[in-house]
Parts: sequence; structure tokens; C-alpha cells
Amino acid sequence: MACFTAPLAEAIVVSVVKKSTNLDNSFKAKLGWLEKMLYGGSFLLAIEHIYHGEIIFYPPFLTAMKSPEEIPVMLHEIATVGVGMALLVTAVWGIAVGLSAFMHKRNKNELKGAAV
Repeated sequence: MACFTAPLAEAIVVSVVKKSTNLDNSFKAKLGWLEKMLYGGSFLLAIEHIYHGEIIFYPPFLTAMKSPEEIPVMLHEIATVGVGMALLVTAVWGIAVGLSAFMHKRNKNELKGAAV
């Protein structure tokens, strides 16, 4: 129904943090990875929801909002499925950042050892 809104909200927060703080350029680039993963996933989920008729192009935009009985179901889906997806994407990003740092450190040590 609207599970894509949770990763989209996180993507917006990441974009604001990335633009409004004085972070190291390397970390800003890594935040860019997360930003792209979240926006891309949200976009693909939105397309899937449009295809299945769950998103419409006139108010209320989400078909679950047409009936008051479906609103709690939609909010539950956002809170469980949407937040779960956002957390999973963030965890995968964290693993990618960790692997990147590990590989960078290993390559740096190899170059240092070769120079001796």
C-alpha cells in the first residue's frame, strides 16, 4: 500500500543531513550511496504500487486512504514492512561501508609494505 514511504522518508533525512552538515567528503560520498539506494528502492516500489493500482494520480493518491477501515492497515504496513525495508537497506549500506573501509586499509597496508 504505502511501504515505500518509510525508505523515502529516510532518504529525505539523509539528503538533508548530507547537505546541511560539514562532513568529511569521503563520508558524504558514502552517504550518497545510502541516499541512492533509498531513493532508488522507493522509486521502484512506487512504480510497483502504481502498477497494482494502489497509487492513483488524484486525491487521496493512496487507494487505502479512500476507506477509513483501511488506514490502520496501511499505517501498520508502513510501520512493519516499510521500516523493515529501510532498516535492511541501511544495514546493507553499513556492511558496504565497513567492507570499503577494510579494503582501503588493507590496500594501504599492502602499499606501505611494498614500499619498504
